[in-house]
Amino acid sequence: MDYEDIGLMAGIEIHQQLDTKEKLFCRCPTKLRDVSEKNGEFKRYLRATESEMGEIDRAAKEEMKKQDRIYTYYEYDTTCLVENDEEPPAPMNPEAVELALTMAKMMDMSPVGQVHVMRKLVIDGSNTSGFQRTSLVALNGRIPCIPGGAGIESICLEEEAAQRVEGDLFSLDRLGIPLAEITTAPDMKTPEQVKEVAAYIGMLLRSTGRVKRGIGTIRQDVNISIRGGARVEIKGVQDLNLIDEVVRREILRQQNLLFIRDELIKREASVSDEIFDVTELFKDTGSAILKKAKSILAVRLLGFNGLVGKEIQPGRRLGSEMSDYAKKCGVGGLFHTDELPAYGVSEEEVIKLRGFTNANPGDCVILVADTKKRAQCAIGQILMRAEMAFSGVPEETRKMLEEGSTSYMRPLPGAARMYPETDVLPVDITDEYWEELRIPELITEKEKRFAEEMGLDPALAKNIAYSVRRPLFEIAVSKGVKPNLAARTLYSTLRELKRDGVDTVSLSDADILEIMLAVEAEKAAKEAVPDLLRAVSKGDSVASAIEKIAPSVSEEELSEVVSAVINERIDFVKEQGMRALGPLMGVVMKEMRGRVDGKVISEALKNELKKVL
Repeated sequence: MDYEDIGLMAGIEIHQQLDTKEKLFCRCPTKLRDVSEKNGEFKRYLRATESEMGEIDRAAKEEMKKQDRIYTYYEYDTTCLVENDEEPPAPMNPEAVELALTMAKMMDMSPVGQVHVMRKLVIDGSNTSGFQRTSLVALNGRIPCIPGGAGIESICLEEEAAQRVEGDLFSLDRLGIPLAEITTAPDMKTPEQVKEVAAYIGMLLRSTGRVKRGIGTIRQDVNISIRGGARVEIKGVQDLNLIDEVVRREILRQQNLLFIRDELIKREASVSDEIFDVTELFKDTGSAILKKAKSILAVRLLGFNGLVGKEIQPGRRLGSEMSDYAKKCGVGGLFHTDELPAYGVSEEEVIKLRGFTNANPGDCVILVADTKKRAQCAIGQILMRAEMAFSGVPEETRKMLEEGSTSYMRPLPGAARMYPETDVLPVDITDEYWEELRIPELITEKEKRFAEEMGLDPALAKNIAYSVRRPLFEIAVSKGVKPNLAARTLYSTLRELKRDGVDTVSLSDADILEIMLAVEAEKAAKEAVPDLLRAVSKGDSVASAIEKIAPSVSEEELSEVVSAVINERIDFVKEQGMRALGPLMGVVMKEMRGRVDGKVISEALKNELKKVL
């Protein structure tokens, strides 16, 4: 596909949790908890409020269509009244401000003179207050990861949202963790460039060594438009490997929506606002959904036949888009004649439905079944989305589905969403403070240094450079552990043990380091490292694990074992000569069970073989 020809413009927003000791606006730890550890819960009712200009944000207005906006929150002994929205926020965490500014400096940005906190209206339940606190930290940077570079428009510091447990139930352990939001310019012209920029920014952030790692700690929102289309924001892309596919599928969706627009205009199609109550029509239906509904309403879309059921991206149709809008009213979805008869609706019922609504062969009829109030709301939403089809691509915020397709969430927010926070004082950023900030070494530079200066295999150098245990690797090397031993222990050995079911999380950095230092001090052989780690993970101390698994072996004891192995296989040794060294090594290593380093065993074998040959 020629992306230049279709006018692709894409940008991304990276949301990265910062690994600070305290949350952004309170002194609570940034520790995630299991819901089983909760020590209380409470409820909140959230509603949209007018901005200073007397307007209600369009995204919040959409959320207000949800009739039940009562949310439940779990609290813990590590959360406080600030998360509960029962106490004013504390001053901004200076550690988080310093880290956000360090990231800004790494991207050659210009800091603001004062960091002011704003309130961003959010009434989806993810914030107990009904808003999210956010603050602009720096502007106008650039990163050199694609031809010509990619512009960085801004970096903001904001509080992380509460974690949704299920439905309208949220956990407060995550609420308030400092979050860096980095917004790029729409400089990416191919799906691959979007992925490259996201990977580079992720690398840059991890280079600080002060960001949280793991699922959910970093999220990408992708902004995409094509010529003739519209800007669409796709939220919550957590898997870097899916970003380019998300972009390709959004391109396809917008192209198909533009095709549908042109086809509707060509057909001289229109949307009838007449609403039909067809409840009685389906009183004897075989459809379980329609049978239990208190109200069934229908609308007629003139000239839409075949288009509502048209696939616009894998697993999604125009009807899916309409259904997303309808679901904002609490209904489960919709039926349309492009897919009927099906779902228990008979062909005879479809014929009756078309006759009752005066639908022509070229028309599409859409049904909604629920309570009367919800059905009426949903029909209004469907009519609105049908009208949008004549414009092509609506501006929307969407969420990513499995494999990269997307569904509608809400309209793009407007300016009415933001208003000043009155409870937090601004933070001054002086020239002296900015100049004193030190930029850390990039992971890509570490990778190169590990390979060139420490002699690591390039693949291993890259793996350990990107590993969450990289800081421990650097500490170990600084204390005299050989780079190859440190890297293989921390990357390869621990991964293999984890695959075997060993609880590697229970292994402290101090214990792992002590084991590696023991190997360097020849208190244990490197071959014993997996067994030592396994023993320590089960509760043994390093000293007791070494005593049980790798007790010291004297030269005399080793010599006796080597001699015995050779004498038991003397015919084989005389036949093979020094070529017997390899097979004999395996036998002696097994006898020693990791108590002696392989090099020492090899040297002892060579010496004994020379004596008998």
